[in-house]
Amino acid sequence: MKRTIIGGFIMLGGLLTTLTIILSGTIYAPHITEWSGKSKLWHAIFGAKQYGDEAVQSLFLGFPFILGVVVTLLGLIILGIEYYKTFEKQR
Repeated sequence: MKRTIIGGFIMLGGLLTTLTIILSGTIYAPHITEWSGKSKLWHAIFGAKQYGDEAVQSLFLGFPFILGVVVTLLGLIILGIEYYKTFEKQR
């Protein structure tokens, strides 16, 4: 039971981090005038290299975004293992 709660809070923390970064990128994306790549949102979160004297308009939140995804997956793995263990005990 304790590991299930811990896994849930770990997953919730990672999910909150990831969704907050997506929301901030979504709010910031309309203000970007120039970007490279296919997606303005992707550029707002991860950024790109600076070419010449142009200003790079990005939040540069790629590392926390990836960290949030990894923490979310870690929490899901913990929850999956614990639910599998309880399912096996019931058999």
